Amino acid sequence: MSKRKVIVTVAPTGGMASKKQNPNLPTQPAEIADDVYRCYNAGASVVALHARRASDDEATCDPKVYTQMNELIRAKCDIVLNNSTGGGINGDMVHQLNNGLWEINFDERLKGMEAPGAEMCTLDAQTICATFGDKEILVPTTPTRIRTLAEGMMARGIKPEWEVFSLEDIIKDVGGAIKAGLDKAPYFINIVLGVGAFQGALPYTPKILQMMVEHLPQDTVFNVSAIGPAQLPAAVHAVLLGGHARVGLEDNLYYEQGVLATNVMLVERFVRVIRELGFEPATPAEAREIMGLRPL
Repeated sequence: MSKRKVIVTVAPTGGMASKKQNPNLPTQPAEIADDVYRCYNAGASVVALHARRASDDEATCDPKVYTQMNELIRAKCDIVLNNSTGGGINGDMVHQLNNGLWEINFDERLKGMEAPGAEMCTLDAQTICATFGDKEILVPTTPTRIRTLAEGMMARGIKPEWEVFSLEDIIKDVGGAIKAGLDKAPYFINIVLGVGAFQGALPYTPKILQMMVEHLPQDTVFNVSAIGPAQLPAAVHAVLLGGHARVGLEDNLYYEQGVLATNVMLVERFVRVIRELGFEPATPAEAREIMGLRPL
């Protein structure tokens, strides 16, 4: 009997952390491509990419940066390319409103799906307020904006990775979009837990993850991302529930308490865990088949 295949996504950069927090964080295209290739060799089959500006390492969704990353990575390996339409909390992605609040710029988010080579793009199906330092940053993804993102992805042949932070996101926002025909099965949903800075987000506990999985739409392939020290236990739990998992410095800067991680360290550890559980990491080709993507 063949072993079940588990998709390991690596999220190498994100749109929040900096090299000041962990110097191992890759931020520029060539650096990211080299790191992704090492993670691919360690067993990762999907990469969740964020772009950074060359001038100051702050967040952007500039399609030129994504294009460069996609091309550099594809020249090295066949890992599945997933570009972010979330962007980040600084740089090109934010602007201040007249009432003093900040907001993630939706027009900039749309640029995240314009780069050639993207097979998937994140679609954050929720409206939240994120608090970072003295900034309260609105991230409004209204039903109309969900439709705009989903239709843009469909027109480009890109599969959405639905990112959900609460039960409401699954039932109302993603469920409604699926009923409206904005995605085709199998649906790929990433359950994000433990984002303490996001109003309305949930922590990781076994009961919370179990509850969210039980409410996923039929024909869903699910992935779990958990922040900080919750990353490893939530990833293992996701696999035990029949799902897949994400690791990487976007979500967790440490290997263990007091020890800064690298992306490769986090991928290698999780691949060891998968194999100890009796499963095998999926190849990129197997991941595409599981998620319903076109083969390369």
